[in-house]
Amino acid sequence: MALLDFLKKIEPDKKKSPFLHTLFDGFFTFAFSPNATTKGGVHIRDGMDLKRTMVHVVLALQLCYVFGTYNIGHQHFVALGMHTGFVEAIHLKLAYGLIQLLPIFVVTHLVGLGIEFWYAAKKGHAIEEGFLVSGALIPLIMPPDIPIWILALSVAFAVWIGKEAFGGTGMNILNIALLARVFVFFAYPTTISGDHVWVSTFMDEGVVKAAAGSVAEYGWWHTGFFNGLFEWMGLDTFRAGATVVDGYTGATPLGLAAKGSWADVTAVYSPSQMWWGAIPGSIGEMCKPAIIFGAVFLIATGIASWRIMLGAVIGCATMGLILNGWGATEFMLIPWYYQFIMGSFMFAVVFMATDPVTAASTTRGKWIYGFLIGFVGLIIRVLNPAYPEGWMLAILFMNVFAPLIDHYVLEGNMTRRAKRLAAIKSTAS
Repeated sequence: MALLDFLKKIEPDKKKSPFLHTLFDGFFTFAFSPNATTKGGVHIRDGMDLKRTMVHVVLALQLCYVFGTYNIGHQHFVALGMHTGFVEAIHLKLAYGLIQLLPIFVVTHLVGLGIEFWYAAKKGHAIEEGFLVSGALIPLIMPPDIPIWILALSVAFAVWIGKEAFGGTGMNILNIALLARVFVFFAYPTTISGDHVWVSTFMDEGVVKAAAGSVAEYGWWHTGFFNGLFEWMGLDTFRAGATVVDGYTGATPLGLAAKGSWADVTAVYSPSQMWWGAIPGSIGEMCKPAIIFGAVFLIATGIASWRIMLGAVIGCATMGLILNGWGATEFMLIPWYYQFIMGSFMFAVVFMATDPVTAASTTRGKWIYGFLIGFVGLIIRVLNPAYPEGWMLAILFMNVFAPLIDHYVLEGNMTRRAKRLAAIKSTAS
């Protein structure tokens, strides 16, 4: 209580300092549970407000963050032909991944929260909590080498155009994190598509790529801070001037599948590697056990809809079986069950499709919404020659149709109830 009393004493005046009051209110309500009860005959004190709901999603993402940080470093050293065993040189891989991930995380939150705080102060209301989840998701769905200025533009676009233009948290019709990624995809396509964007950091005459002979570019944090620390501990260090080994392509499993066959994929990556996530790709989308842990956590806490997740699995499996039966291309012939582990399907379904603001809200609508995401997403992945992945576009597409799905579900329910009532009245008369 002493801390609470102290914070109340230093609370800025809302009229004189609206921006400072907005900042204070945001941190205060984040630290303390709501002190309110429902009105009426029944009184319920509930500590689960919107901030704590969002925090549950952030907690569910933590294993993806840990693995993603490590995998950035692992893929980097695999390209160099050094420490290729997955558990080799853990310290170097974590250090390298941290150096790449931290600027992405910090800039995402500075830009996104800065816009949120400004709008909250301007409108004179409390900080909206929605960006807690968007800010945690955006770094995980970006390439580890994304230029920071492009990242900042994408976050600003997503928050301004996709959220605040519609009224703020709870009013957006499109998933904010996916909107940031789709901005990069359409505005700067070479930054987020191609074989080399997923492996960090190699330079050849100022151009980022992972071709044989490209030099690993290290900065002071690598060769100064961490090398000094690791030398003191007697551990391996970053080696300046290391180059990419001959024969390395840096292609993702989906990139290989789009240009070849399942045999071409397994010649480079085993199903086990794809399952555990030891492959190139977006920062947090690769490790399937970490994603499943997050799914179980979100379902157990009642935050995310298992119907949407299961519906998407059924939709993807259905389309996969259809494509297997069609078999017009090698990509179509890939066994349908491997489509679940080749790319970002699981991450998209667990953390993106289940966004309660942009997803369908009726029980039957959730099944339809999830099914269509899995069904349409696999069509885009397999039949789209430009970009061998489909969940980003499929989810945004279905975000637009979610209200229509709910509308027809409700209309159908009302029609059936009206018919039952008419039948009861007819029988009674």
